[in-house]
Amino acid sequence: MQKSISKSFLILSILLFNILSISISLIALGQTTTTITIAPPNASQLIDVSQTIPPDALDPATGFAVEDGPFFTAVFQELVEFNGSNYLQVVPVIAQNWSTSNYENWTFYIRQGVYFPDGVQVNASTVWFSFYRTILMGQGAGISNYDNLLFNGTVFSTTGYALPWGVNNAIQNVTGLPTSHNISLAAHILASILSHFNAANATIQKIMEYPYQAVVVKGPYEVEINTLYPYRDFLFDIADWWGAIVNPVAVDEHGGVQPNTPNAYIDEYGMNGTGPYVIKSVGASLSEIVLVKNPHYWAENLSNIPAVAEPAHIPVIEIEYGLTHTDRVEDFAHNLAQISYVSLPFLQQMYSSYQYNKYVGFNQIFENAGYEAAVYFISLNTETFPTNITAFRLALVYGINYTELLQLFKLPNGQIGATEYLGPISPVFPLYNEVMQLDNLHPYTYNFSLALHYLNEAGYEGHFYVVLPNGTVLGDPNGTQLQTLDIYAITPVTALEQEQLNIIQQNLGQLGISVAFKYVLPSVVDGWLSPTNTPSMADLAWYPDWPDPIFQELIAQTDVEFGGISGNFAWVNNSILQQLYSNLPFITNTTLQTLEVAKAYKILYNEAPYIWLPNYIVYFFIQPYVKGFVWNQFDGYFYNMMYYQPYNITITSSSSTTSVIPLTTLENSSTTSKVVTSNSISPIMITVIVIVIIVIIIAVISLIIRRR
Repeated sequence: MQKSISKSFLILSILLFNILSISISLIALGQTTTTITIAPPNASQLIDVSQTIPPDALDPATGFAVEDGPFFTAVFQELVEFNGSNYLQVVPVIAQNWSTSNYENWTFYIRQGVYFPDGVQVNASTVWFSFYRTILMGQGAGISNYDNLLFNGTVFSTTGYALPWGVNNAIQNVTGLPTSHNISLAAHILASILSHFNAANATIQKIMEYPYQAVVVKGPYEVEINTLYPYRDFLFDIADWWGAIVNPVAVDEHGGVQPNTPNAYIDEYGMNGTGPYVIKSVGASLSEIVLVKNPHYWAENLSNIPAVAEPAHIPVIEIEYGLTHTDRVEDFAHNLAQISYVSLPFLQQMYSSYQYNKYVGFNQIFENAGYEAAVYFISLNTETFPTNITAFRLALVYGINYTELLQLFKLPNGQIGATEYLGPISPVFPLYNEVMQLDNLHPYTYNFSLALHYLNEAGYEGHFYVVLPNGTVLGDPNGTQLQTLDIYAITPVTALEQEQLNIIQQNLGQLGISVAFKYVLPSVVDGWLSPTNTPSMADLAWYPDWPDPIFQELIAQTDVEFGGISGNFAWVNNSILQQLYSNLPFITNTTLQTLEVAKAYKILYNEAPYIWLPNYIVYFFIQPYVKGFVWNQFDGYFYNMMYYQPYNITITSSSSTTSVIPLTTLENSSTTSKVVTSNSISPIMITVIVIVIIVIIIAVISLIIRRR
């Protein structure tokens, strides 16, 4: 009997384990686990092809285009900087800390141990040099951002020199030269000081220490900046590249400083700042810039450094400017570029071309940053014919089909990624809606008959006529026929921008107005410093330099003191507005300030100095393994904060189903993609099966013993 039981038990055990083995084999044969890793082809390099046009200049005192932001942020630093994506907060960078009791006198304590790559140390005199250089050069960046804060705008408009307030008195007080009332002499003496800068020189030291001026050196690492008026938002003003602290030695070695003159060498080749990256090379016509990690970065081994100033993670950054649409698509699709961009109509094309689109969802590579504090427009020069005629400008703004323009911004999900508004204040600021409600205003709408009415009126005023497509003559038949108007645009234009221009061309053609396009480099726009050398019509955008919609948008775009490249491309020159603007940014009563803005808006609505184009979302295509991408309204983004983390996708498939599970676990891999296939079931499943078999065996044994 015992033998029989043992034999039965043995046979049963063999049978059960054979069943187990066959089951496991069948499961293994029917199921496959695959891991795909997406990683950069070169873990030491990041390639950015998202910038559709090149920078206008590489000198932070001259460059004034939004495309400049990521480059300047990587190479240069300021006393304070925006706290990453939070543009309503600043953090100390070159300044260790600061204080103010009245928003007019700001004391900064310079962080000791900050050096330029060549070993030149930053101190209080470096700050004095940097601010005075930017202002004296008289370029858009300095004029737009320091007018009536660090220099007197009225003096600038009457003498032609942007001179830091009080420095003329400082020079006379120390040297005895008659500069207090001779601004030209003061400007050229200051230029000489900056071009041969020697902070150890006793005379220069005394000039910098003179207490009644824009910037005062109080000690080796203490500097005071004094604004002409109390201004709460001053820290935001100096947090971007026009507040960059630059190397006096590098400037003096490459042309020095001249009043109202850019530094041609630095504009073309750049110079190294105190930032986490330095310039390795610059391509022809600024088509490419290669940055490398600063080998002597002052913050390399320091703790408690703000994230925006942390050392670089990726050693090499290659920025390709102005690539064709096709190149930007292909480079990203084949993982050759890490950051890219295409116009809205081509979002689906970009995703369809992406080689990993079977494994990576659209939203995993599409970075939607939302609406930007910006306005887009066709400027109408109010000082040149025929856009100097108010009725003609009104004919233009009512002759554009804005609904047709909005349709260009349709997203793949059918939503419109743009909005209409009435500039010059961006709709992202709450002040915009408050003013629109106060004035009961709304954006201009397409009104063909009203456009014809104004065009006819303008023709008689300007002694010209136009011929409609049906042969109708509008305007003064005894005048001359209106010639073709040129709309200037910065090359290369995106496909979306060109479609907008084509619609505008067609709309105006229905009014008998012939339009052609002229494409120019950003550097050409920098030369638009007077009404006569600014085109009648230009397709441009304005991005405020810090979050103040009054000083940086309303006034910048409609105050004649900011004419041309400084913001007012329409050269609006209205005496009532000028009177309003004289104190508007500095009014502390917000209710009164809003009412004053509403008065200005009503005037501008009737003057129509701009055709306002849709405000659209900001977005980028970013490879899924790029981490630390932080976008800021005023800086762009920060290369030093980016790092790589290979992106893993686990695919589990069987004979009937396949599941894709994206993971982001860190692996030591720099390969473009890695596939690992395993024909096995999971350990959990094996464990469950084994337990079940054991339970069955025990149950059978128990049954046999019980029978015995």
